[in-house]
Amino acid sequence: MATAPAQRSPADTPTRVRVVLADVARSKTAGHTRVELEEQSQIGEALVRGLVRTQLALALRLAAVVAVGLGGLPLLFAVAPSVARARPFGIALPWVLLGLVAYPFLGAVGWAYVHLAERTERDFTALVERPDK
Repeated sequence: MATAPAQRSPADTPTRVRVVLADVARSKTAGHTRVELEEQSQIGEALVRGLVRTQLALALRLAAVVAVGLGGLPLLFAVAPSVARARPFGIALPWVLLGLVAYPFLGAVGWAYVHLAERTERDFTALVERPDK
């Protein structure tokens, strides 16, 4: 004759523990931030999103500089026609500004973007590489 198993109370049931390999992989030598990035966790995604957002903001700011710098020239020529009629070196000033000065200006803005984007990436890498305290 078989006996029925005794009923267990909720206090008797063992609690379940979820074991994740990533928890084991976290060592004292690896930074917590690097692990978050490698696991693509919510924190890691937020860090990458912040980096992309920072670089986008930088690109938009420098695009605004170009838009104001080059886009403002036609407005300047419309507001001050005497400036548009100026002829340095025997060439009309609008041609000098748009044909000669614009290229070094764009080169300087491009150099500034590369320099600032690399600095942002270095700061991000330093954040990821720093040891946890």
